[in-house]
Amino acid sequence: MNRYRVAVVGLGKIGLPLAAHLAGRGHTVVGSDIRQDVVDSVNAGSSHVMDEAGLADAGAAAVANGHLTATTDTTEATRGAEVAIVIVPVVIGEDKRPDYRSLDIALRAVGKGLQKDATVIIETTLPVGATRGHVAPILEAESGLRLGSGFHLAFSPERVYSGRIFQDLAHYPKIVGGVDAESTRRAAAFYAASLDAPVTEVANAETAEFAKLAETTYRDVNIALANQLALYGGARGADVKQAFEGANSQPFSHLHRPGIGVGGHCIPVYPHFLLSDTGNGELDLVRLARAVNDGMAERCLAWLEEALGGLAGKRVLVLGLSYRENVKELSFSTALAIIDQLRRAGATVLAHDPHFSASELAGLEVELVDLDQALDVDAVVIQALHREYESLDWGSFRGLRVVLDGRGSLDAERLGSSGARLISVAQPPRART
Repeated sequence: MNRYRVAVVGLGKIGLPLAAHLAGRGHTVVGSDIRQDVVDSVNAGSSHVMDEAGLADAGAAAVANGHLTATTDTTEATRGAEVAIVIVPVVIGEDKRPDYRSLDIALRAVGKGLQKDATVIIETTLPVGATRGHVAPILEAESGLRLGSGFHLAFSPERVYSGRIFQDLAHYPKIVGGVDAESTRRAAAFYAASLDAPVTEVANAETAEFAKLAETTYRDVNIALANQLALYGGARGADVKQAFEGANSQPFSHLHRPGIGVGGHCIPVYPHFLLSDTGNGELDLVRLARAVNDGMAERCLAWLEEALGGLAGKRVLVLGLSYRENVKELSFSTALAIIDQLRRAGATVLAHDPHFSASELAGLEVELVDLDQALDVDAVVIQALHREYESLDWGSFRGLRVVLDGRGSLDAERLGSSGARLISVAQPPRART
């Protein structure tokens, strides 16, 4: 099996596990990151990424055997690399358009160290056409090399899920598309030597970029559909959960779960990569889905307000601040919108999340609580049902009147003798007649 000298640019939640995996396959890997504390922890054989199964052991082993090192000097890391993998996030700005600033800093540093005949692979999710139209010119300008004759460039989207990255690297097909046939061939050969998962070559970089955006946008639109169907069925007395389970027993139906909102780096962000490049009448369904999902928090809190007879002066506890259960990540978390709307309605907002320290949540302007202590609350909002909440004693909340289950994870029996009313996004309240 071929062994490569690899630079992994960006040692975050995806980049560090990828670097550890590649080092574990025998490649010589230099990871780079702008944060000195990240680099120091990697070189010490530890991991700054928590709750990633297998990462601590894989990283420690890779450092111990000399296959993985880290540096803040991306140019130097790239200078000795046959393959440079860039996995620095592109986010959206307030205008909902892609913000390339962090990526461009990394690309300029990569370009300065790029050696002739090296292959650059972009795993950062990008708008369609950005690998060819945005990335390539920066690399050419900084390296003095010509794309095709001097270096090679491909796009291969990361497709992994936080918490199970090594499992996903082993099973999800790796999509690879280059800006030309030789770039595709070289990138595919690298991944074939690095992964147990099948490698799927596609027509070009644009196809690979579009595949990732289509995959993510499908999930956003599906969740919006589930939300609207849940609202419709619940208003008419249907058992939404049973209806969805029945529908999905047919192999062509794949309804997702309804929810109080969509968060994370991917689903609420990447549809905007498509929407920022649309003309009149294009992707109207995608635009509507974003509006539906972004509006669910306000709709669900309206149910809570009605059930409590108003939110002003009420004590409301938000459980789970991460964007989804069992991860530590606040990016685009619906919890932020929920807290803001509750505060603006005059409620006193309490919050708890076992994955974060008090200092990490200091900017949220909420009262952080200890669930081991008896609490006086009027309502609880389940924003992310972490495993720590599955055996929660609901009777320990004094004065609890309403539980708003924003993830459709509870049933009334779980509330035991608390006497609280359950409102669930999976079974919305019936409309008044």
